[in-house]
This record gives sequence, structure tokens and C-alpha cells, in this order.
Amino acid sequence: MNQLQNTVTLNNGVKMPQLGLGVYKAQEGKEAESAVSHAIKIGYRSIDTAAVYQNEESVGKAVRESGIPREDLFITTKVWNSDQGYDSTLQAFETSLTKLGLDYVDLYLVHWPVPGKYKETYKALEKLYKDGHVRAIGVSNFQPHHLDDLLADAEIVPAVNQVELHPLLSQQPLREYCSSKGIYVEAWSPLARGGFFDDPVLQEIAAKYGKSPAQVILRWDIQHNIITIPKSVTPSRIEENMQIFDFELTPDEMVMIDAMNKDERTGADPDHFNF
Repeated sequence: MNQLQNTVTLNNGVKMPQLGLGVYKAQEGKEAESAVSHAIKIGYRSIDTAAVYQNEESVGKAVRESGIPREDLFITTKVWNSDQGYDSTLQAFETSLTKLGLDYVDLYLVHWPVPGKYKETYKALEKLYKDGHVRAIGVSNFQPHHLDDLLADAEIVPAVNQVELHPLLSQQPLREYCSSKGIYVEAWSPLARGGFFDDPVLQEIAAKYGKSPAQVILRWDIQHNIITIPKSVTPSRIEENMQIFDFELTPDEMVMIDAMNKDERTGADPDHFNF
């Protein structure tokens, strides 16, 4: 069985842990710092933050004080919409790096496809990558048409596209598109805020393995070769979310969970957002 340190190999050869900790809404200060510290202590090696989460300083502090060699950790952050554009993105990256207190970032993402701006933003990411400040670059919340537009001028194919993805929004067409381009799909909100844990299919599968519905969903991600970053600040939940490597869903069970898709979002639509 795979272990927590199980990695996927991105299209530039960089290895990224398939399971990480998301820190969206984790409060700057003790809450975010404690969550990241605990996660690293019990074996997590990938932490996902963003400028707009306003907790990069706490994430960086926990990383620096973890006692784990920097090269063994994988840190992601993202450029926020109001900072998009070429020069402003370069400046935003410097701000994030300073807040994190790190020498480099492992993965830097364009947070949303802001019309008229994301291509220049991505050019700045390409410069950061070529200059060795980031180990990989990518995007977040991009649909196939955004990626087609980006790839028409990009020199570097994004390594990752981080999108809302869970059994109610399985993103199958997008996953197939990204796979054809060599782009890894990463799931944010993989548990859809727990909104469908009472589904009888999930309940039945969870009972069979002595697992929680959340663990079944995260296992579904792993078996679909999706990178997943469940967010939590609760130590017991952070621990529960990593205990998904000691069982395996059957092909039939995977199909049953696939069939739950309703194209139902909990977050904003990448084609219609106003922030």
C-alpha cells in the first residue's frame, strides 16, 4: 500500500506528495501554525497556502521550526487576483516569499483565471521558474478553454491545475483534458465541506472498511491519481485524513462513487466570479 509520502511526478520531473494539508481559512497565528506543525510532525510533507489566506507567515514559521529538512517539504502558494499582471505578480511573489521566510517555493499557482490578466501573470510565473525561485508552476480554477488560451502563448506547460473536485463535482472532462496535456489535477475542497457524508453509498462503503466517509472520498482521489489537499485545523481530523493507505476501493466501488457526480459546486464558477 502507498504511504503518506507517496508522490506523483510532475511534468518537469519534480516529485509532489499526493496528499497534503490545505490551510484555507486557518487563522494567522496559533491556529494555522499549530495545524501545520502537527501535520508535519505526523508525516505530512505538503502544505498548501495562498496569499489571500493571509496565513503565509504562520505556515512559514511552522515549516522553519519543524526540524524537517526544507528539501523534504513541498510548499505551495498562489498569487491573488488583485495582484495579477506581470510586474505585480513578481512583486506579489516576493511578498509571499518574505512572509513564508523561505528561499524558494515548490509550487506557485495563478489562483483564478482573471480575464485579460492571467496570461501576463503566467509569464511572470515562467520567469520565476526559469530564475530558480520556484520548482514548479501551475494554475488554479482553470477550465479547458482557459488552458487552451494560456497554452497558445505559454513556454511552459502548467504542472498542476488545482480545482474544486469531489464526488458531487468529479470534473471528469477536465481531468481527461489535463491528462492529455500532461497537467496534474489537484483537488481543493475534496470533501465538499462534508455536505454529502450521509450519502448511503458512502456510508455503506465506509462501514465495509471501518473508515469514515471522508477517508473513502480521499481514497477515491488517490486511486484516480488526483492530488488532494483536505483542509483542517483539528488534530484528530488531520490524522484521520492521512489514514487512507491501508485499504483499497474495488473497481465497482470507484464506479459507484463516480456516479454521485451532479456537477455541483460549493465554490465559485471559474467562468463567473467577481473577486
